[in-house]
Amino acid sequence: MRISILDQAPIPQGSTSTDALRHSVELARLGDELGYHRIWLAEHHNGRSLASSAPEVTAAYLAAKTERIRIGTGGVMIMHYSPLKLAEVFKTLSALAPGRIDFGAGRAPGGDPIATQALAEGRPYVHSDLYDKLDVTLQLINDRKPNHPAYSRVVAAPAEVTLPEAWLLGSSGNSAIRAGRLGVGYSFAQFFNGELSRDILEAYRSNFEPSYFMEKPAVSVSYAVTVAETKEEAEWLAGPIDLSRLFLMKGRLSQTLSPQEAQDYPLTEMDRAMIAHNRRLHLVGTPREIAEQLRQEQELYGFDEIMINSNQFDQEARLNVYRLLAKELL
Repeated sequence: MRISILDQAPIPQGSTSTDALRHSVELARLGDELGYHRIWLAEHHNGRSLASSAPEVTAAYLAAKTERIRIGTGGVMIMHYSPLKLAEVFKTLSALAPGRIDFGAGRAPGGDPIATQALAEGRPYVHSDLYDKLDVTLQLINDRKPNHPAYSRVVAAPAEVTLPEAWLLGSSGNSAIRAGRLGVGYSFAQFFNGELSRDILEAYRSNFEPSYFMEKPAVSVSYAVTVAETKEEAEWLAGPIDLSRLFLMKGRLSQTLSPQEAQDYPLTEMDRAMIAHNRRLHLVGTPREIAEQLRQEQELYGFDEIMINSNQFDQEARLNVYRLLAKELL
């Protein structure tokens, strides 16, 4: 089973966006050294808590700073971009780092309606079938002529380069079916809603059609994880992440607090109940405990790869999560 990294470039309270992106470089280098299979950068807009707004740019930099690890987007939000531009960007990346680039596409906006409108230059967003848009993008990446009037006469340069791997992000049966039919990998965001099921993955596998991107089905599942040498330390480090999710559920995007600030934060009984409920989305414990839980999940669902997201307040604690899991899983 492969193990990988999902990086959102978190900006904890008291730090800067520049710090966050520097920390992304440190994380990628560590993952490269430890044997993680890939690192993906998320795309988020209109906030001060995450610095990953241009994952394709960060991916290019990280590819130049690492030797082996695959680099990709988890994901680039295709609703905002032209299929031609997406194809050109990822073919360029793949030409610069052959065999190491992933085109991970998401259908969500990655931000609020204000950001979506701003990304459309103030125009109302024109709704379209994003699966069809992804299909056109994949054809352009593969130097094919899409049956679409806007793209049938263009070449996505650079042409004739090594193709990136292609993945569709999702959290539902519908996205699983379409990922299978497109012949791309399927990446399920378990940390998002915790609704992974064998039925969803079977829908993907049973609908899979081999393509120029993948010969057989491939499934990765993303988890939010906090581990430390002891259960008590892990709980201490997990407090800020629990609070961030609580705030998000209340419509508040905020920078991660320190563990001490999280410990001191006044919580209502309802808040405590919500945090307890959300622990199904956030795995907390010792490395051995969480590794065993992840192995059980893999045995239950039969996926191929685990992707770990850990937005710790302290960078060293964050890096240590990946070190400790590597000892147990790699």
